[in-house]
Formats: sequence, structure tokens, C-alpha cells
Amino acid sequence: MTKIPAFILLIFLTINSFSQNVIPGGDKTIKIKGFISATAFLQDQNFKFANGQNAEWVNTDYSTGKWIKGFDIRNTRMTFVFNGPDLKSKWKTGGIFEIDLFGGYNGVSVVSEQQPLFRLRLAYMDIIKGRLKLRFGQAWTPMFGTVPVSLTHVAFPLGYGSAGFIGWRFPGVYTYYSLNGNDSAIKIRFDAAIFNGAWGGPDNVNNYGTAGNFGLPQFETKLNLISRMWSFYFVAHYDRKNLLGCDCDKNDYLDGMAVEIGGKIKSNGFLLQGNGYYGENIGQQLGAMVQVQPGNTDLSSFGGWVQLGYDITKNWSVFGFYGYENIDKEQALLAFENPRTKHKLMSFSVKYSVAPIGMALEYLNSKLTSGPDDKQSEGNQISFSTMYKF
Repeated sequence: MTKIPAFILLIFLTINSFSQNVIPGGDKTIKIKGFISATAFLQDQNFKFANGQNAEWVNTDYSTGKWIKGFDIRNTRMTFVFNGPDLKSKWKTGGIFEIDLFGGYNGVSVVSEQQPLFRLRLAYMDIIKGRLKLRFGQAWTPMFGTVPVSLTHVAFPLGYGSAGFIGWRFPGVYTYYSLNGNDSAIKIRFDAAIFNGAWGGPDNVNNYGTAGNFGLPQFETKLNLISRMWSFYFVAHYDRKNLLGCDCDKNDYLDGMAVEIGGKIKSNGFLLQGNGYYGENIGQQLGAMVQVQPGNTDLSSFGGWVQLGYDITKNWSVFGFYGYENIDKEQALLAFENPRTKHKLMSFSVKYSVAPIGMALEYLNSKLTSGPDDKQSEGNQISFSTMYKF
């Protein structure tokens, strides 16, 4: 009888000693934040990337009028924010580790949809001194800019990879340098990054032996102008993919390039924001409607989006969104049998928020042009989303 309580006490003391080891001391802090997201949705078509919270463009042509119904919680996110310790010579340190639930499902059983898996989003460390910040790890590339407001489309924002919103997160080295002080009326910041290459073949895309990594890494620079009421940015991108993979003695390269402008203005309850881009061979950055050509033919695309919002009261807001993407049809038909060539995305939402809760009713309409005969497809989604931030 006395051995069981002693055993339980030993376990308790062991766990307690482990927990003591993860509590930061001195000037180190760990902050846990994130949100719980839940969406009820109706759709009259299937969508890509998938249905529910990551629907971006219509993917079917049902004519029976049936509705796809479902509930989705995969936007739910947790972020660990690490600060400190400070180093010598006034250098500061920090880091981010962030996950959500878009990592697929646990198996293929009848209940697998209720067991979504974690997906890594961000994992990086920062070293900061004065106006300079150095970031090492997986972070958003500079091309990932202004984000449309939506409670349904959070991890996959409106227009993402489908209507002018491009950019992705890659492991690499990121530099952020403020050219003037925080007390300036217009802050000027210059960003530069070199990060992992990526492409769809010919090698295994889940390995560092991909074709993109045997060319050149991806490079991006960004100029930011930021004031109290508005912000503006300009981005330039370049990369080179070696399509022959490990056979580096041969030269069969595909160059990727892109330019992007974007920004937002917020004043007197109004919000106006958006971005536009032009690019060649940037499917890995979710350009060209996420189409990665198998050969060395070029694939050009351009697109953009705009969103207008207005705060009716302190708690009620309305938002309207329009995005458009166009892929060079002649180039696309050389690379694919049935390519996506044009897409229009529209959305309207009404949002109610009182910290830490948000709720929104949203309507989304997708119109896709595809194939050599310019086939027209249209789909609609109606969703009601709630979010609890912590």
C-alpha cells in the first residue's frame, strides 16, 4: 500500500522538475498566442485548394444544383513567441514557432476528417540591433504582403494563389533594415532575402535534391514606406531552376522573375488595400494560379486584387473584395493539356467583433476560364465563421 503513493509522488516530482526546466528565467519570456477558428459553409461546386476554409477557385461543373455542406476548423493556429536573452553589444534575440491544422488528415477512416494534422507555418530566430534585424529560418518571403480581411479565408487568404495574391514561406536568411527612426512621419524599411529554391521536377519535390536547389536560391528585395494611415511596398524577385536536377554539368535553366506593388490606406473607418504583380515561372511562389510547367517553356502571368472595407460602428464592419489573374494562354497550352488561364474572384462579408471574439457572414464567387476552348466554370460559397483570439 505504501509503494503506490510513493510511486505517484515520484512521478509528480519528476514531471514538476521537467516543467521547471522549460520556464525561462532572467530576461527570457515565452508568449503563447493564436486563435480558434470555426466555419460552417455551403458550396454549389468543389473548390481548389480544397473545400471550406481553403477554397480558392472553382474546380467542378455540377449542374444538378446540389450543395456541399460542411464545418471546418483547420484555420485554428498556435504561435509561440520567444524573446531574449539579450546578447553583448546590445544585440537582442527572439524567435517564432507557428503551426496550424492544414497538415492533412490522420489516416483515411470514417473519422479521419475530424483528426486534422499539424502543419508547420513559421520557425525562425531573430537577432536585432538598433534598426537592423537578421532572421534565420522559415519565414514569409518579402513578396507575401498585404493580407485581405476574412474570417473564413485566413491561412489561405482571399485570392491566394488564384487572384493576384502571391508569396510563400521558405527557409533562408532575411534582412530587415530601417533607414530612419521610429519617430519619423514616414518610416522607410528595406528588406532583402535569400532562401530555398523549389520546383516541381524532375526530382523528388519532398527532398533537398529538387531541381530548384541545383540552380540558384531565390532572391527578393522589398522597399517599404509606412506611415500612421497608409503603407506602400515594392518587391522584386529572381530565381533560377536547373531542370536537369543533379546533372549539374549540363545547363538547362529556367529563370523566374516577378515584380509586385501593394499597400493599404485606413482613414475615418475606411480601409482600401490591395496589390498587383507580374511574373514569369513563379509557380513555386503561388503565381500562374499555382501551375508549375514540366519543361523549359516560359509561363507568364499577372494579377491583382483590391478590397474596400468600412467600419459601420465600433463592432460592425463590411468588406468587398475583387481579384483577377491572367496566365499567358499560348505559353500555358505548350506546357499543359488543360491549363487554367483566367480567374475572377469576388467576395462580400459582414463582420461583428468584440475582443476577443469575431463573427462574419461571407459570400464568395469564383469564375474560372480553362483549357484550349476557354471553358467557363462558376462556383459559389456561403460561410459563417467565428474566431476566438487568445
